[in-house]
Amino acid sequence: MAEVLTTLRADGFDAEGVSTDGEARGLLETEEFAVLIIGGGVEPESRVALKEFVAVHGVRRVIDGALTAPFDTYVRREFEPLIREAAATA
Repeated sequence: MAEVLTTLRADGFDAEGVSTDGEARGLLETEEFAVLIIGGGVEPESRVALKEFVAVHGVRRVIDGALTAPFDTYVRREFEPLIREAAATA
């Protein structure tokens, strides 16, 4: 997660990262986030629950993150275009 956040922030995105479902829900309840990236280490039950939760909290795009190295290249190639697309539909 640290490398993803570093890359996104370096590229001008306002990104936050958390390690628990509760922390994620707390941030998402603010309805300040348009995109949720769910990391590859998130358990299937949590993944489903988070997707259901964001459906009513203003998130426009959910990205399932399964990174491959080099991480910065992957983030720029795979995640950033989807984030920009979600921002453009605001």
